[in-house]
Amino acid sequence: MTSRRETPARRRAAIAGLGLTELGKVYGPSARQFAAQAVRRAADDAGIGLSDIDGLLVSAGTTPGVDLSLQVDLGLRDLRLFTQMQAFGSTAGAMVQYAAMAVEAGMADTVACVFADAPLKQGKATGAAYGGRRTTPTGWGSLLGSSGFAGPNSFYALAARRHMKTYGTTSEQLGAIAVAQRAWAAKNPLAQLREPITLADHQASRFIAEPFHLLDCCLVSNGGAAVIVTSAERAATLAQPAVQVLGWGQAHPGNSFRRNDNLGLVSGAAQSGPAAMEMAGVTIEDIDVAEIYDCYTFTALLTLEDYGFCGKGEGGEFVATPGMLGPDGKLAVNTGGGQLSSYYLWGMTPLSEAIIQARGQGGERQVPKHDTVLVSGNGGILDHHSTLVLGTEG
Repeated sequence: MTSRRETPARRRAAIAGLGLTELGKVYGPSARQFAAQAVRRAADDAGIGLSDIDGLLVSAGTTPGVDLSLQVDLGLRDLRLFTQMQAFGSTAGAMVQYAAMAVEAGMADTVACVFADAPLKQGKATGAAYGGRRTTPTGWGSLLGSSGFAGPNSFYALAARRHMKTYGTTSEQLGAIAVAQRAWAAKNPLAQLREPITLADHQASRFIAEPFHLLDCCLVSNGGAAVIVTSAERAATLAQPAVQVLGWGQAHPGNSFRRNDNLGLVSGAAQSGPAAMEMAGVTIEDIDVAEIYDCYTFTALLTLEDYGFCGKGEGGEFVATPGMLGPDGKLAVNTGGGQLSSYYLWGMTPLSEAIIQARGQGGERQVPKHDTVLVSGNGGILDHHSTLVLGTEG
């Protein structure tokens, strides 16, 4: 595999712009309007015009409208790179990977990557946003449905229960992640939930799908996010500190939910993480900040294990170790509060916070050492994984 350090500095890809819309319980704009606004804000952040964009990668959430028609909405003409992508929560990392590859290959000079969604509806319960079944399952899927497995909560709960049974992981250990991330969110003005919580609060919150309490589960948010990827040479001349794209990796395990699957024990992070770090020329010991996809506390725990921050099966003890997580902890994980407490924009949540930290623009939550930042994205029921290594130096 070619190291990023072997690519001439002027050709290496970098993130030059970040655009975030209003986030959370924001009603009125459609997902498509959020997407257009996010791209415009990312361009403004970078100090470029929309006409400078010659590549556009688009990813939609659960609501319609974020598609190839976005080009017309933004008035973009003569694009050299343009496609719609979907691997769920792993898509943001994959979009940056493809944008970086396009820039370094000369296919495009300035690529916007955007995600937007608007699942929340005023007057309707938050849980309704992802609760509806869109198609009637057939075959194997119908057997799962008749057994009560009807959505992400139940499938992830099954995966977590297997990890608990195999390694002795406990609900209290999962709760340590929720408590630590809320402490980070308290320092983040963008976060939806900023009130501190305790482990007792976590344990007292109602069950969603055992072993998951409410505070084990991510938020639901309306909004959009976009990033601008260009060459490091050009990024250095623009408005924001350049964030180098040092390495990337993807993995798609293809879980079948049948016998002999390792669902709940190993995720795609075990493959994509080492690949991204090898490309970047770093090891796990070099990582200053880790922005981990956390649709559930368990997802974060499993990803930390698979990246190698701790041994396999040791994630529960690791995250619950006093002084490990949180603003004063040894390991800077999900410094904005993550999807559990900040906002839920699929893979754009960890990516946006990674960019903020790498730039040194985190304000009260800024991590002093932020030269190398690891970003994970997880999609489906541990079906897809993307990893990025970002840095402030090439």
